[in-house]
Amino acid sequence: MKAKLGVEVPWQLVMLILIALPSILFHVCHGQTDDYANPAAPPPGLDECNGLFLTYSFISREKEYPRVKNASAQAWAFKSLATITNTGQYELKGWQMFVGFQHKEILVSASGAIVVDGDDFPLEVGNGTTFAGNPMTDLKTAIDTAGDFTQISAQIEITGSVFGIKPPGVPMPKNIKLVDDGYKCPKATLKGKTYMQVCCKKDPKAKVEKKNLKFLPRRYGDLSLTYDVLQAYGSNYQAQVTIDNINPLGRLDHWNLTWEWMNGEFITKMRGAYTHKRDFSECVYGPAGQYYKDFDFSTVMNCEKKPTISDLPPERKNDSQVGKLPYCCRNGTLLPSIMDESKARSIFQLEVFKMPPFLNRTALVPPEKWKIDGVVNPQYKCGPPIRVDPTEFPDPSGLDSKTYAIASWQVTCNITRPKDKLSRCCVSFSAYYNRSAIPCSTCACGCDNNEGCSKTARAMLLPTESLLVPFDNRTTKAIAWADLNKFKVPNPRPCPDNCPVSINWHIDSDYKTGWTASITLFNWDNSPFEDWFSAIQIDKAYKGLEGVYSFNGTTFDNLNKTIFLQGLPGLNFLVGEVNGTKPGDPRIPGKQQTKISFTKKHTPGINIARGDGFPTRILFNGEECALPKQIPLSSAEKKSHFKFLTVVIMAIMTFIMMTDHLH
Repeated sequence: MKAKLGVEVPWQLVMLILIALPSILFHVCHGQTDDYANPAAPPPGLDECNGLFLTYSFISREKEYPRVKNASAQAWAFKSLATITNTGQYELKGWQMFVGFQHKEILVSASGAIVVDGDDFPLEVGNGTTFAGNPMTDLKTAIDTAGDFTQISAQIEITGSVFGIKPPGVPMPKNIKLVDDGYKCPKATLKGKTYMQVCCKKDPKAKVEKKNLKFLPRRYGDLSLTYDVLQAYGSNYQAQVTIDNINPLGRLDHWNLTWEWMNGEFITKMRGAYTHKRDFSECVYGPAGQYYKDFDFSTVMNCEKKPTISDLPPERKNDSQVGKLPYCCRNGTLLPSIMDESKARSIFQLEVFKMPPFLNRTALVPPEKWKIDGVVNPQYKCGPPIRVDPTEFPDPSGLDSKTYAIASWQVTCNITRPKDKLSRCCVSFSAYYNRSAIPCSTCACGCDNNEGCSKTARAMLLPTESLLVPFDNRTTKAIAWADLNKFKVPNPRPCPDNCPVSINWHIDSDYKTGWTASITLFNWDNSPFEDWFSAIQIDKAYKGLEGVYSFNGTTFDNLNKTIFLQGLPGLNFLVGEVNGTKPGDPRIPGKQQTKISFTKKHTPGINIARGDGFPTRILFNGEECALPKQIPLSSAEKKSHFKFLTVVIMAIMTFIMMTDHLH
């Protein structure tokens, strides 16, 4: 047998060599050359920016339901992308980017950021809004990160609805800019129809206070809520919630706080507060019961995704199990600091159990969608929780040292002026020079679907004594008063104001050197008001205030020239409505009244008969009360208005006749 010359190479090896040959021939040493594949080209203008480079790109849209013929009313679902990149030499802490939306946009989601001073989604942002980084709050420099874009850049993926801009028009924002102090931004440049950019640079003239903050700075709000994690373990942590009333005219009574757990958390214990519902079945039959198989859920405080939390009553203050916390247990009363600084804060603590995958000691996520309200109090709109530097506490041992929370978040809530017919208190006007009182407006505090009454008809004028009885007992007097004075009776008749609290402002007298008024508070609810207050703004008469006689009255120039009224010591309790003396008698509201005197020495030219003696704004316990849409006028004023109108008409007729004569 003839021997073979050479070696037979397996076919598998041949194929492996052929596959590997290109990489061998074109092998690149990345440490020696820059000939590797080029990354995607950066946005135009990025390379020329030495600062913060911001962009906004409109991606797509789709027509939404309902489909309408009116183009301006048609809604479109849109998607867009905003980016911010640090191309400068300074690290940016707590970045905030303003996007000037201008087409009645409604945001549905914004990943990679939170909306500063925003509410829950969906969120109306037609006047523009500011985004802050979340979870990436800071943008490092390329120098410190070797150009790592994941550390120097952030993206905001935006989805929402927009109105009125049909193709080929593109609903771009008016402008984009950096909000952080110390930077100057020119007007953003539009590139094409769907892209805009701007380069913001350090302002050499700006004097920025240097703060060594790791997270976002704390913000000012009418109400500030802080969520501090005090102790942290693998599966649970202990937190403290602090509620601070900052607005000098803000207030809460019987506050109710709600939020939403985002990752299946549940509350096992609380101190200083309680939840309205204590049903552990949601834990037993839910994911918590499947994971914590040997856990005794019968002692759990609350398993709801959206718990409602309230303050404890005063009798539980020294309870060793649930009380013994500073600033707790006042039935949910938060007073303004100008009344009592010690009652302007509430605190409670809770133990929270977590669910996978958040079982790491440092995996701490606060609840979202915070809401808080009271009884007859301002209506607050709360923003999202933002991470702030850990809260500082005095050392509990009494030493001159400080301790810190493990992690802290702040939620700020601001007072919103009540929308029309959504107040919780109202005002009536009356005067000695007019026999008719102007009652609270129809449906001032809302209306149910009442049959047989009109929600839009103007409230009927009344004799002043009718203000002392409930609305249901005024009908006969109102009709008789209309017949007597030849007033028109609406058909159907107007609905009631439906307000639990009403305030009457009455002009008592008007003389050469001064004038007097009375203010009367009516409580038409069953519950009393303790430590009540009222704030009055009366622009033209403020400087003339002389005396308040049955209440404690204080003036505050720095609060829009406000007269602040509260009960005298021992007389600060406005009782609730009670039954009449005899069966069948009208119910009697709780009532308090005072006389107020004014001098004309400091208010020259004031005209009480023309309406200068009526307030322009009244608050009760922080809630803005609905004012009537008209004021009482004296018969002399009515006659003067009629005379003036007659003179004007005669002048016009004379002019026409002279013109005709000249022609």
